[in-house]
Order: sequence, then structure tokens, then C-alpha cells
Amino acid sequence: QVQLVESGGGLVQSGGSLRLSCAASGSRFSPNVMGWYRQAPGKQRELVATISGGVSTNYADSVKGRFTISRDNAKDTVYLQMNSLKPEDTAVYYCYADVYYRAWGQGTQVTVSS
Repeated sequence: QVQLVESGGGLVQSGGSLRLSCAASGSRFSPNVMGWYRQAPGKQRELVATISGGVSTNYADSVKGRFTISRDNAKDTVYLQMNSLKPEDTAVYYCYADVYYRAWGQGTQVTVSS
């Protein structure tokens, strides 16, 4: 069973930066795709960014140019560097990993104050 442990959330002022990390463990196979979703209060969970094979990336339009997803394949760890944060980025951020099923992290709160 894959376990995902997230870290790096917190409170930051508008325009600030945060870096989220998500480490995968417990699987014989490295996840092919890893990524991040977020869910704001009263809203549906939305895809933020994905990385496939450690190289190919995809971003939601709302974060393009501000967020960067990367992966350390040796550590099966995915990162989300978030710059120029806005209050509308406030949400719980969940990482996921696709092995032979989709595993989810526990979520980490990101709060951006105006």
C-alpha cells in the first residue's frame, strides 16, 4: 500500500511563496504520475498540476507561470513550488500518486492572506 506524506503548507501573505513536498513510500513500483489537487471551502476539488515520468508537466490555467511541479525520482517525492500566491490559492492541497491505483495524501492547508 502506497503512503503519501505531505509537508510544507502554512500561512503566507499575498505575493509570498511556499513549497509543498509529498513523499511516496510502501510500493514496489515507483508512481508513474504524481500531482496535486486542491479544495477550497465550498468548492469542488480541482487539479493543480501533474508530472508524468518525472518530466512531462501539466498545470491548471489559474496557476500557470506561478507554480512549478517537480519530482525527485530517486526519492519518489513530488514538490510544488508556489510563487506569487494569491488569496484565491487558499485551499487544502492534496498530493496523489498513480501506481496501479490512485493513492492520496492526507492534505495540507495553504492559507494566503490579503
